[in-house]
Amino acid sequence: MKILIVIPAYNEAENIENVMKNINKYASCHRYIIVNDGSSDCTINTCKQGCFSYLDLPINLGLEAAIQTGMQYASKQGYDGVLQFDGDGQHNAKYISVLCDSMDAHNADIVIGSRFLKEDKPFSLRMAGASLLQLLIKVTTGTKLTDPTSGMRLFNKKMIEKFAWGMNYGPEPDTLVYLMRSGAKVVEVPVTMHERVAGESYLNFANSMRYMLRMCISILVVQWFRKK
Repeated sequence: MKILIVIPAYNEAENIENVMKNINKYASCHRYIIVNDGSSDCTINTCKQGCFSYLDLPINLGLEAAIQTGMQYASKQGYDGVLQFDGDGQHNAKYISVLCDSMDAHNADIVIGSRFLKEDKPFSLRMAGASLLQLLIKVTTGTKLTDPTSGMRLFNKKMIEKFAWGMNYGPEPDTLVYLMRSGAKVVEVPVTMHERVAGESYLNFANSMRYMLRMCISILVVQWFRKK
């Protein structure tokens, strides 16, 4: 498969260089593109200084728009798959080949790198929310996803076209529910992830609670009214 690694980055100047070292070490055979989502720090300067391939959004549009931008680029360039890879340094590129092999072996539309396929979730309010999403996905689709909030995902060509040119295809658990109910095959492979070493996640306690509430409402109500 001709894979493009799409790396959405918002204020990741402290992490993006290490992300690229990790990719060059384990996945140098694949092309990549960093999507700078209107960062207010020096992320774009780091990309220029490192001679990294990037797309530069003029303002901060959010993760959905950053991923869609990468998907549109992949669609226009004729890629067979897109690997979503976070710019915060938590993902490990050594698992990219595992995701690719799993897509081939299972003829899957989406492969998710799961932190909890072989390990239990640690106890926290955030993990409790993730467990609730896991339950709702099981109830509404009949499929068990152990790590529906994982941002390490491989999409095949059919999914690239949907995310690139369709509306309301955010890289979130509610979209996975809609796609699975529409016939998409989603599988998981076990991965381990690093802790963020620099910068701050936008998912503080308040944002995490709002996110979980929005996902629950969308999975239970909104996605049932979308046309398949």
